[in-house]
Amino acid sequence: MRNKDSSPPRISTSAMHRLSSFARSLSVGGSSNNTNWTPTPGHDSDHGKSHTWKGTEISSSSSTTNGAGTQEPPDNETIFQSFEWYLPGTTEHHPPQSSPTAHSHHSGSSAQPTHPDGSPLFGDSPLAGLAGHPSHLDSDSDSNRSHYTLLTSLLPKLSTLGISHIWLPPGTKAISPEDVGYATYDLWDLGEFDAKGTGQRHTKWGNKHELEHFCSAANHHGVQILWDAVLNHKASADGKEGARAVKVDPKDRTKTLTKPYEIEPWTKFTFPGRGSKYSDMKWDSTHFTGVDYDSRTNDHGIFKFVADGRGRRRDWASDVSEELGNYDYLMFADIDHSHPAVRTDLFNWGQWITSHLNLGGMRLDAIKHYSLSFLADFLAHLHATSQNKKLFFVGEYWDSDSVALEEIIRKFHGRLNLFDVQLVYNFSDFSKGRKGDLRTVFDGSLVQRDPIHAVTFVANHDTQETQSLAAPVEEWFIPLAYALILLRADAGTPCVFWGDIFGNHGPRPRLPACGGKLARLAVVRKLFAYGPQRDYLDTTDCIGWTRLGHKSKSDGAGLAVIMTNSWDRRSKRMFVGQRHAGERWKDILGWEDREVVIDAGGFGIFPVGHRSVGVWTDEKAPDFDMVSRLTFPKAGRAFPPITSLPV
Repeated sequence: MRNKDSSPPRISTSAMHRLSSFARSLSVGGSSNNTNWTPTPGHDSDHGKSHTWKGTEISSSSSTTNGAGTQEPPDNETIFQSFEWYLPGTTEHHPPQSSPTAHSHHSGSSAQPTHPDGSPLFGDSPLAGLAGHPSHLDSDSDSNRSHYTLLTSLLPKLSTLGISHIWLPPGTKAISPEDVGYATYDLWDLGEFDAKGTGQRHTKWGNKHELEHFCSAANHHGVQILWDAVLNHKASADGKEGARAVKVDPKDRTKTLTKPYEIEPWTKFTFPGRGSKYSDMKWDSTHFTGVDYDSRTNDHGIFKFVADGRGRRRDWASDVSEELGNYDYLMFADIDHSHPAVRTDLFNWGQWITSHLNLGGMRLDAIKHYSLSFLADFLAHLHATSQNKKLFFVGEYWDSDSVALEEIIRKFHGRLNLFDVQLVYNFSDFSKGRKGDLRTVFDGSLVQRDPIHAVTFVANHDTQETQSLAAPVEEWFIPLAYALILLRADAGTPCVFWGDIFGNHGPRPRLPACGGKLARLAVVRKLFAYGPQRDYLDTTDCIGWTRLGHKSKSDGAGLAVIMTNSWDRRSKRMFVGQRHAGERWKDILGWEDREVVIDAGGFGIFPVGHRSVGVWTDEKAPDFDMVSRLTFPKAGRAFPPITSLPV
């Protein structure tokens, strides 16, 4: 989520030290629940040498979600973030008119492209559904549909692209129907109840019925849903009340600036629209640790509540980030996760929403700002009560110190994954020419230290321009960055951003990345990115790697990837396996029109254009023709239509 503070996203050395010390001292519960598949070490007699990525050895069979041993690897997993910060919200929406099963067969009114003789262009290929671009992506008519309804119509195609998990936006009732959802008002309202007498029931993303329909359809397609859980704060209270507090230094929240005095915060949450349905808990100041506004004096600042005479000690949580002294407080009314009633209500909510929507896990917002001990208990509760024993949790702990992140992961015993913050900064720096040696692109990253629990990404709603955590990646580097996280065996669990598939709105709108060819990289990950990996890191401005394939995946086709940040063309001789001798390989992205013939030794010389990437495989590999023609959405299009692109 957006960071309300103006503090820089990259913390100082001293702050890094404090965070590292905190991580080392953290003690949370939970038992090991690592469901990731562990590959069987493989061996290739033709080319058994392992390579080194700037001092970190990468085994020839290194893999996180795939492998190349005798054991058949599962399909690669890919997360899709299904929203961006500036995406227009729901203006008018209607209940779905068909069942989830019907949606699995109809994804828009456009027909599959045909040959001149009228036969389907891609025949019976399981990827044929991607050939036709859904009509609603070419029309403004869908602007009145809710986001949930749109996502339901996209499910068949997203599933075919290889999307295994869809990260939904926070869909609980927020401060307004236009809010993205991070200014959370009521966790128990999924777009069902009247919003404070306005008559509006939906959230920005749609209503509860549409959400339920989407989740049912996703389950039908075998796609797991990750709910964006905002557990740090509440906003838009229903009333104010008196409470004792001290004002603290915003730059060091451990320092008090005043003696305790009476303030009047907005902390009464009675939920008149929902009443007591699902939960009868009503919130007041005793359930929070602090606020940022005193209505009695019209004073803005950070106010920490103090003991209220009821016997409970009041303070910030101690097991949070030590930035700004103590980074428990972020915004709005900060939840006190040590309060027994709060814990009970949040545990009940987590169990309810996981069961009701049949979730596959959660993305946990802003976890550096609330008790990690509480979070450990929360995750343990969901694991214990859910029928889904493979729940996937990824936390947003925004910190570029990967050592501290690794320590936090270790303390959670495999139950928690974290986003790789430093890698995004690396991508941004490389794209702007601040760094030049491509062999260092993973330096300092979380995935370099723990590829099993790192979730890698190129962009998200927080890194978009104008956001306080902005780390935009220049357009020319986006294909290279996605190739790095999608097609390598040691690059964590990748997350693809809505704005890169469908385009970004906002102050600097962008059309879909890669000219609509990002979808090809996602499909290549699903079909070909398996087997032993060979790295070619002999030059600073041009790197490459090959995946030797697995016989159970696309007949063991494998792939070769080469990229450069040079303004000159480059090429690299790389090994793809002797069994491919004589094959003709082509660039799936279509940016190179020549063929590469694999020699008798299993090598090919693969070219790449300036500041570009090439992804090569056998032209006769299953579904190669379909993948090499895929543009999704159509080049130059965006959804919803972007009308404010600069001329």
